[in-house]
Amino acid sequence: MRFGWRAISGPVLTAATLLLAMLFDRVVPTPSPAPLLVCLVALAGALSGLASAMTSAAVAVIGAALLFLNHHGVSGYGNADLVRLGLLAITVAGTAGITGLMRARMLGTFAAERQSHATAARLSAALDQIDIGVVLLDAETRAEFINRAFREYFAVPDQIADGKPPFIALMYHGRDTGAFELPEDELGTFIAQRMEMVRIGDATPINIALRNGEVLRFVCTALPDGGRMLSYTPVTDLVRHTDAPASADYYRSLRDPANRRLMSYLRVAE
Repeated sequence: MRFGWRAISGPVLTAATLLLAMLFDRVVPTPSPAPLLVCLVALAGALSGLASAMTSAAVAVIGAALLFLNHHGVSGYGNADLVRLGLLAITVAGTAGITGLMRARMLGTFAAERQSHATAARLSAALDQIDIGVVLLDAETRAEFINRAFREYFAVPDQIADGKPPFIALMYHGRDTGAFELPEDELGTFIAQRMEMVRIGDATPINIALRNGEVLRFVCTALPDGGRMLSYTPVTDLVRHTDAPASADYYRSLRDPANRRLMSYLRVAE
């Protein structure tokens, strides 16, 4: 037990209460201070833990024994006094054990939460240093975390990114800011395809061409809690220098602008 005001406050208050009860009892009949003693033991356990509470409980029992002796003088204790003293000892010991253990568990929980928050903060800071865009979605596809790279790729302001927007809102933001290198009549289908991939957790890599000439490889990873982790890896040097002009028609067919089924998923997401 560390000695400080928290550790000694319980025993000191308990001893002071018993002394005052003995002094007042010499002048006027004073009711039993047992309920107050139990409260002081609980206070000691809440402030400093089990050791301080048990010390306060011992002081309370010894002081109550002296108070009973002060009442009866040299005649000693009666059976009723012994019963009350035993009940007080059991009560204060139980109170000390319960409050001390509860405080220990609560402090352990707080320490674990602080450690968890510190780890999350370090991880967030680390993800902000990489050039891969990362978005963490919850089970309802709301963005719980958006790193700095994604915000820069798609010009997402901090007030929007920090507001936990739904993923479809991020897609519409990219459309409205002209981030995608696609004809406007194909953007609706493109967004619907991305929403469907996220909905089913499709991990197929997809290259996304941006208006500024960059190419990002989009991958959706399903998480155990039902959320999604979206990564946008810059692959501009790999893609721009290896595009086959003869495959242009094939790449256009992947856009599938006539696929009406995907538009229904888009309406559901909205």
